[in-house]
Amino acid sequence: MGTDTSLVTGTDFMTVPTQDYDAAAEFYGTVLGLPFSKRWGNMPAGEFETGNLTIAVMQSDAFGIDFHAHGHPIALHVEDVAAARGELESKGVSFEQDTMDSGVCHMAFFRDPDGNALMLHNRYAPADVGPDS
Repeated sequence: MGTDTSLVTGTDFMTVPTQDYDAAAEFYGTVLGLPFSKRWGNMPAGEFETGNLTIAVMQSDAFGIDFHAHGHPIALHVEDVAAARGELESKGVSFEQDTMDSGVCHMAFFRDPDGNALMLHNRYAPADVGPDS
């Protein structure tokens, strides 16, 4: 490999651990409304699409991995955090605090049924670009 060629050329998916694949698939597919794209054969794992990142929900014990919920959130882009939050609350999703306004974006934190951290996110101000940002 040459010095101007990167070993890693992208991210294919990220995994989200679960203790109950069927419940997690119901949450990501029905509650969040993410399109289901692929089941991993007979294994309790499947992929859900967000538009720019595939979330692979994977039942940890079936792969010989100890379950540990993600503690830092996956930021899920929405056009309107308040509207998306209201829709999820109507489906029984509990949020951990009031929606946060950082001065550049709105964020609303919640968890999936296994305790994995998720966030509704919308940046309303342009991203700062450059070394002095």
